Amino acid sequence: MTIEDRDEAYVVTHALAKHTLSKLRDVETEQVAFRKGLVKLGRICGYEIIDGRMGTEYVSLQTPLEETMGEQVKGLDDVVIINVLRAATPFVEGLLKAFPRARQGVISASRDETGRNEDGSFPITVDYVKLPEITEDDTVIVADPMLATGSTMCTVLDHVTENSPEPENFIVLSAVSAPDGLLRVGDQFPDVDLLTVAIDDYLDDDGYIVPGLGDAGDRAFRTQ
Repeated sequence: MTIEDRDEAYVVTHALAKHTLSKLRDVETEQVAFRKGLVKLGRICGYEIIDGRMGTEYVSLQTPLEETMGEQVKGLDDVVIINVLRAATPFVEGLLKAFPRARQGVISASRDETGRNEDGSFPITVDYVKLPEITEDDTVIVADPMLATGSTMCTVLDHVTENSPEPENFIVLSAVSAPDGLLRVGDQFPDVDLLTVAIDDYLDDDGYIVPGLGDAGDRAFRTQ
């Protein structure tokens, strides 16, 4: 299993995940390759979640030659993936390759870039929320490639947890995270596991992750 506990978060250390993230960081990676890279990274992370958090069970099956025992993953029909629009869309596309039967939710949330609050967070506007029912048997994955200040994610988690029971697994998944965001989300939602591919150095004065990979939404959708 290539998920390591780094105190403030769990980190995916799979070699292919690190390789793919390096391609995403590169300023020379153009739109199509960037979007495909997010899809690929989401798929890798999905497989790592299966390997690290979901158990297996023995089943009896018939091969062309004889009856035998095999193993299957438990809970693949009990997965909820929350897409934080818009940057998470290709990331979630990759997750769906690992969890094709997942129930999906969508939250459109954006931060106000004109100013930060005194605690370093940003004001967040939520334009749209559509979530499936969440049960105690579910593995819930809230996906957003960038966890910077944690302002957006905390707002999203407020909506996800409202009137919902605590699921069996509750994971916030990001490609790149800043220490500030990990601490903010961890303090406000201590029962949620934070899973990321990289913990970067710091946030700049504009609240962007450094070294980061730029604005994931703009790079994926060529809007800047």
